[in-house]
Amino acid sequence: MKIIVPMAGIGSRLRPHTLTIPKPLTIIAGKPIVQRLVEDITAVVAQEIDEIAFIIGPAAKGFPANTKETLLKIAAALGTKGSIYIQEEALGTAHALYCAKDSLSGPCVVAYADTLFKADFKLDASADGAIWVKQVKDPSAFGVVKVEHGFITDFIEKPKDFVSDLAIIGIYYFKDGDRVRKEVEYLVDNDLKENNEYQLTNVLETLKREGAKFIPGKVDAWMDCGKKDPTVDTNKQVLGFEQQAGNNLVAKDVVLDNSEIIQPCFIGENVLLKNTKIGPYVSIGANSVVTNSTIKNSLIQSNVSIKNANLELAMIGNHAKYNGDHTSVSIGDYTELL
Repeated sequence: MKIIVPMAGIGSRLRPHTLTIPKPLTIIAGKPIVQRLVEDITAVVAQEIDEIAFIIGPAAKGFPANTKETLLKIAAALGTKGSIYIQEEALGTAHALYCAKDSLSGPCVVAYADTLFKADFKLDASADGAIWVKQVKDPSAFGVVKVEHGFITDFIEKPKDFVSDLAIIGIYYFKDGDRVRKEVEYLVDNDLKENNEYQLTNVLETLKREGAKFIPGKVDAWMDCGKKDPTVDTNKQVLGFEQQAGNNLVAKDVVLDNSEIIQPCFIGENVLLKNTKIGPYVSIGANSVVTNSTIKNSLIQSNVSIKNANLELAMIGNHAKYNGDHTSVSIGDYTELL
């Protein structure tokens, strides 16, 4: 089994936080989004993972020089081979897979690193693949599927008129990756674009016409990291799942000086809390100092200094300094608001 992770988008809607780091490497409850994604998939597929292939963007589009090293370490920590491919130009979901075609073979899971999820991953041996979907209020912004008698009958990319409210969340299982690769190559080699991009839904539709049977996968939770507020909410949900699993995410060396932590929270190493109440649903990265503050339901990265704050639904980047009485703030790396 292989896992292929397209993650070349830098996440412009999450700026300023993605000005210095691509969205999939944003830290949620102590781990990068993409690390949580591949860990969750590895845990639920119940098969040995032979390779994790990451498709990233070029350095010129905001991907730091150490991105490759970070991703290879994530794969190694899961006991498998890591591969890195570069998508120089954002030309659609199918184009991302085209960039990683050398790894697209055999049974594989394709997971676009835009969201986190909790899903039923029981793989049906009678199906050629599975596409995980979630019912949404506005399907016009998504690729959607139509389902009859338990099988997917149609794939429609961003429909202008209502045809279905089952949105494709960006996680797929293919029994035969080689077959998918051939169709992706045909799409790109023949320049078959839709809305100026090579769409994976077109590949799926072709495979279906040729007899492939796809089933919808059940999603229990779909956590968005597209903008600030949904990302903070994703942090909240992940902390809740960690608490349910019995995991304590507060480092042993956290110093509490007349302070209180209300769980669930993630507090990194070498953090000082003085005259402060933290939680619930707060993540604070390592080497941070928080003084005379009350913080709840917020996502705060590492090496941060916060004073005299009353924060809720806040997102604060690495190495930032904040002193004030604002609440729902969003400030990026190395920002000072004093």
